[in-house]
Amino acid sequence: MTTKTYQINVTGLVQGVGFRPFVYRLALESGLTGWVNNTNENVQIRVTGKQSDIDHFLNCLKKDAPPVSMIEKVAIMEVEHELLTGFNILHSNDVSDEVTEISPDIAVCNECLEDMQKEGTRRDYAFVNCTNCGPRFTIIRDLPYDRKKTTMQSFPMCDDCRSEYETISDRRFHAQPTACMRCGPHYELFVSGNLQSTEMNILLEHLSVIIDNGGIILIKGLGGMHLACDAFNENAVKKLRNAKNRDGKPFAVMFRNPEVLANYVELDENEGQSLVSWRRPIVLLEKKTAINQPVLSDGINAGLDLVGAMLPYMPFHYLLFRHLRTSAMILTSGNVSSEPILIDNRQAIQQFAPFTDAIVLHNRDIFNRTDDSVVRIMGGIERVLRRSRGYAPAPVRTTMQTDGILAFGAELTNCFCIGKGHKAFLSQHIGDLQGLETTQFYEQTIAQFLKTFRVTPVLLATDMHPGYISTKTARHFPGIPLVAIQHHHAHIASCMAEHHLDEKVIGVAMDGTGYGDDGHSWGGEFLFCDLVDFTRLIHFDYIPQPGGDLAAEEPWRMAVSYLYKIYGISFLQLKLPFLEELDHEKTAIVVQMIDRKINCPLTSSAGRLFDAVASILGLCQFATFQAEGPMRLESNVQRNCQDTYHFEIDQTVRFDATIRAIVDDILDGISVATIATKFHNTLISVIFEALNIIRKKSGINKVALSGGVFQNKYLLEGTITLLSKNNFEVYTHAAIPANDGGIALGQLAVASKRRENKCV
Repeated sequence: MTTKTYQINVTGLVQGVGFRPFVYRLALESGLTGWVNNTNENVQIRVTGKQSDIDHFLNCLKKDAPPVSMIEKVAIMEVEHELLTGFNILHSNDVSDEVTEISPDIAVCNECLEDMQKEGTRRDYAFVNCTNCGPRFTIIRDLPYDRKKTTMQSFPMCDDCRSEYETISDRRFHAQPTACMRCGPHYELFVSGNLQSTEMNILLEHLSVIIDNGGIILIKGLGGMHLACDAFNENAVKKLRNAKNRDGKPFAVMFRNPEVLANYVELDENEGQSLVSWRRPIVLLEKKTAINQPVLSDGINAGLDLVGAMLPYMPFHYLLFRHLRTSAMILTSGNVSSEPILIDNRQAIQQFAPFTDAIVLHNRDIFNRTDDSVVRIMGGIERVLRRSRGYAPAPVRTTMQTDGILAFGAELTNCFCIGKGHKAFLSQHIGDLQGLETTQFYEQTIAQFLKTFRVTPVLLATDMHPGYISTKTARHFPGIPLVAIQHHHAHIASCMAEHHLDEKVIGVAMDGTGYGDDGHSWGGEFLFCDLVDFTRLIHFDYIPQPGGDLAAEEPWRMAVSYLYKIYGISFLQLKLPFLEELDHEKTAIVVQMIDRKINCPLTSSAGRLFDAVASILGLCQFATFQAEGPMRLESNVQRNCQDTYHFEIDQTVRFDATIRAIVDDILDGISVATIATKFHNTLISVIFEALNIIRKKSGINKVALSGGVFQNKYLLEGTITLLSKNNFEVYTHAAIPANDGGIALGQLAVASKRRENKCV
């Protein structure tokens, strides 16, 4: 029977996920000869064999691909017949400026965990990995993905590891980070800044004694440093807050295993799947109200009803839990608040030796720092709130030509985005661009992405706000055309890009702040828009924001602003408990600021409305972390109340009647939970009524919801339910954050469409 030769090019997430070894084994099983290799743009395969065997190979290529891989396209072409001998994996090579995808880091697999319990050079080895798991993005310096282009380059394989690496039947066949205790990275224990031990059992025993006795340790992890302590020890949690200079922001908790975790949180099937997935994110889960277990420290989540829960994802985590008595530990990013997660060993010792009881570091460099990702299941769907380890830098596939577009993102919760072909590469979580260290991390990571993904910027996309550091950073690229995009238009465009929408939609953008084209601060917006432009149809009524950005940190200022607007100076006579707690002199100053229009920018922000209500209810007067007031308000919601408050709507939404009714309810002794729920229900009704008005005028039925306020589970689920019942077609974020972490994708989408329409 005659044989044929085919050239097969596979694009997608096919590097760093065991794809070449899979192809190798599949080709031999199919009786084919040929070769496979990595290039910087794809995986190339050449096979010779009978047509039936090639057909079997192609069918299994898609059907049985490694679980972490994601095949975007398989291009098949018959070529001139070649007599090939055996099947080989060729050396990787660059063929063009195109790039293949980089795998995110993958949680350690069960087989590698079993290897850690077997006799040999991987027994209790904290860096065990294989083609199915281990570090990827955090160690990659450049493409194509080969050991010499990772931070594993400095660890030559021993004979045993080399043998596994070259043995087709082995799970570590062509696993680039493969290593063992003879040839790979290792951990070192430091106490008071001095090296104490490199012996793993001694190190683990020392760390477990510290944690179990209320101490704090710093651990070098996959994408950066982590601080850890016993999650049940109140004093340890307080010490940890002091070390991080972090007043109130909730900490993530790593539980020993799913069985332990289930004792403390309500868990549905979707939440369970996210927790144990290969991405291993932090999952926001509702605390159980009654448990027969040791109680988690109150200092973990600042009295909120949510826990940021996670499971072990590194071999080191499993080893440490073997020695620990405690079944849960806080594991939070190793940095001081407002700074990026640390990755440098020397800096870690200098910064944290005075505040920790021990530091454990390893000698494998972290090239791309990544925080832990955060997700929440809402409406039965995993919604990414912070996109980093396990998710970045997987691209967003778009229907647009994005080549050469660099989108700089927002000021807070920053991610940037670069375009390549029809893909948008959204960076890992960068953070708030308000400190020198984070800004440097931001600029360095932009440079790394441009180099790694072979992008030369030809069009820049920024926020319209002239004072944002992200906007100012664009000035480092002189001579390149720049598109300034309104913040809330970018929010809606981000949701549209995620769902491949390129048409007119009604956008609902609700967040804390965004620079409007009238110079005011926006945040409660109903837009009629496409990817090119938008029209603002309805918005929350403007109200003074006393102190500008300070009002987000001190919610009482917005409460005073709303009450003064509605009641005049007589609001001071209202018998509201929160007013009695305020500094009367400061309150008087705020009233004067409003009267004289001194540092009182106007805002239509939904976030500031949430702040005001949280303050009036006595839940939060001084925010110790971003959006504390709104989060406390959501925590008080109860599911068995359907009542709403009155509001007025035409071209603006006015909440005077809402605030009056809330005040009346407080004075009548109505519970905080009932008031909080009625307020949420009112916001859901506002969204529905505004969209109804717009739909009647425009005939548009598709709605895109975006902005950080839609991280509120009750609000999002209630809005989706009500809109869907009334035949709206609703689009929401899932893979891309609804908060400002998704803004850059929207900026890129708008810039691409405007370029296509020759608007730039």
